[in-house]
Amino acid sequence: MRALAPSPPRVLEAHQLMADPNDKVPGQPAGRFYVDTQCIDCDLCRETAPANFQRNDEEGFSYVFKQAETPEEEALCKDAMDNCPVEAIGNDGETETES
Repeated sequence: MRALAPSPPRVLEAHQLMADPNDKVPGQPAGRFYVDTQCIDCDLCRETAPANFQRNDEEGFSYVFKQAETPEEEALCKDAMDNCPVEAIGNDGETETES
């Protein structure tokens, strides 16, 4: 029996590695944080930053309903973004909330 050559490493497209600012879910306020359509409705962001993320019950995804207004909210939103299992939470690069 002939051994198979190992497969090359799988290369993911850039949009699979981070949230896509061109693919934001609807209904979010303008600002630093957003959720894109890759959201799997896992509840992590809503549990981590409940003052900033809500669930769209009809469509089954989370979204930013209020941008972070305090350093504490900023930290919780960043934590949600850093721990999102599908990297569906993005940061458009605006400066952080002043402390």
